[in-house]
This record gives sequence, structure tokens and C-alpha cells, in this order.
Amino acid sequence: MVRDITLAEALDLQKNHSQTLVDVRTPKEFEEATIPGSINIPIFTNEERAEVGTLYKQVGKEAAMDHGLAIFSKKLPDFIDEFRKIDAQITVFCWRGGMRSKTAMTVLELMGIRSSRISGGIHTYRQWVIARLQEPITPKLLVLNGYTGSGKTKILHKLMEDGCPVIDLEGMAGHRGSIFGQIGVQPNNQKKFELLVADKLVKYANEPFIFIEGESKRIGQVHMPELLFKKKEQSPQWIIQLPVKVRVEEILSEYEPEKQPELFLEAFARIRKRIHQPIAAQIQEDLENGRFAQAVEQLLIHYYDPQYEHSVARFATTGEDVIQAETVQEAYEECLRRYQELMK
Repeated sequence: MVRDITLAEALDLQKNHSQTLVDVRTPKEFEEATIPGSINIPIFTNEERAEVGTLYKQVGKEAAMDHGLAIFSKKLPDFIDEFRKIDAQITVFCWRGGMRSKTAMTVLELMGIRSSRISGGIHTYRQWVIARLQEPITPKLLVLNGYTGSGKTKILHKLMEDGCPVIDLEGMAGHRGSIFGQIGVQPNNQKKFELLVADKLVKYANEPFIFIEGESKRIGQVHMPELLFKKKEQSPQWIIQLPVKVRVEEILSEYEPEKQPELFLEAFARIRKRIHQPIAAQIQEDLENGRFAQAVEQLLIHYYDPQYEHSVARFATTGEDVIQAETVQEAYEECLRRYQELMK
């Protein structure tokens, strides 16, 4: 018997750690977007689903179902074994709560494994996300801002480790915010980004404050939800200020240009025309010859810092509070101290 539960019921169970959500769609679909915290036990691989889909279009539904059953039947022992490893209540879902999740539940039932299914599948969750992102954001935002290389992301991660509420926009976007931001990370699409943001906003809905980085509206391939962006722009800014040499070291440590120099040259080519040509030529030469520290310092002085200085004018009405430090650790400790003062 198919036991359907609502999305709200599934999320409540997940929140109380009494349930494991299992996405039975393909690995590709799972990677593109899923309910945060879910695991993937797919009925079909990406290639198998493509085969079934082609049969459905070219021959018909019955042929596609027969082929799908033939594929799945060979994998049943491994499929069941994966579910037996789960030591919690099981809820499965697919795209719209259709054939794949129903098949998974039927097989599990036959093997004595109790499960339920999210009515409407992840499509219902997507609608829930859209609704959440249109609701007012209650907590106040503590916005970490500052020049490129000021260690803002590292500070956020340290605060997260301390249990502070943090929305890591760059981590959710899979992009580190500069022209080199996509190097070494896997970018997310807009749908997955919004799922992750909505999940954190709900998680921290009753917190008085949330830390967030002062990103632009566009982060790599994705755009920040409108209400979150507006609230960020209207919130007080904590401006992290570090010496240029320290910022250069932070960038080199984070991006490791010596490992993929050709990608840095490609990225630099996209902004070269925006930099005074004699300086741009020197940066190009430094990158080509592995003088990354010199190249990064010139990029900061002649490209990123002027951009930032132009943007800070908009903070005049929201207020800014400078955190002057010699190291990222020092800046982090000051952010934590201020947060603890606010929480008293």
C-alpha cells in the first residue's frame, strides 16, 4: 500500500532527525536539485533513464515500461541492500510522486521495509521554496564586507563551526565571487541555489541574527533572491580591513593558481580591457611566468579595490562598521566577540 505524506510532514520528520529522505531519481537529477539533506538511491542511472525515455517517445509507454522493468529487476538486490543500511524511517520521492517513487515503495514493501512517499515529489518542494523566498526575512542580517581577499568566506566558515547562524552564499552558488570564482569548484544552477538558501532561511527563522557575506546580486551563474538581496543592502555592514600583503596571501592560498595557471590566464583575459594597458600587460606577463603574488597584488590595486571603493558609497544610509585587523584570525575573533555581545 502506498503511504503518501505531505511535504510539511516530511520536513517536520527530517527536522526531528527521525527520517531519511531518499531521492530515487537519477544521479544527474539529484545533482541538479534535491531536498537538502536527502540521499540518492536511484532506480535508473542517467543513461538508463535516457534509454527508457527514448523508447517511450519512439515506441510507446508499454515498451518503455517493459524495458525499465528489465533494467531495474537486475539491480534489485543492490537497491534493497542500500535501503537496509538506513537506520531510520524512510520517505522516498521522485519528480512528481509518480512511477519511480511508487515502484520503489512497492519493492520495499515486498521486502518488509516500511516507507512512505512525498505526495507531489520534489515538484511540490520547488513550489514551497518559491513561496518561502517571497516571505519577509525576520532575523537581522550581519553583513561581512570588505576588499577582495579579506578572508570573509573563511571567517564565515569559522563562525559556522562555532554554531553561529550563517548563510554561505558562495558555497551555495558554487562560486567564489571573483573572475576566478569558478576555478576549482562545482557551480550550482539557480534552482539548486534557491533550494539551499530557502532551507537555511527556514532553519534560522527564529534566530535574532544571521551572518551573510556582502555579495553582489549575481554570484557566478546564479542570482540572489530579491528579498534577501534587498535586506542585505539595507543591513549594517561589518567591513573587514586587512593589509594588502595578507590579502594576497589569502587569495593565493584559496585559489592555488600554480595548479591551473591556464585557467587564471583565461579568466584574466575577460577583464583585461578594463585595466590600464601597461598594467594589464605586466599582469599578463606575471601570470605567464608564474609570478602569481605580483599579479594578484596588481589586480587588487588596479581592478578589485577601485571596484569596491565605488560600491561602498551605497552603505551611507545603512551604516558601516570597520573591523581593522592584521590577520584573518584576528578579524574572525572580533566578529565573534561582537556577535556574542549582541546576543547578551
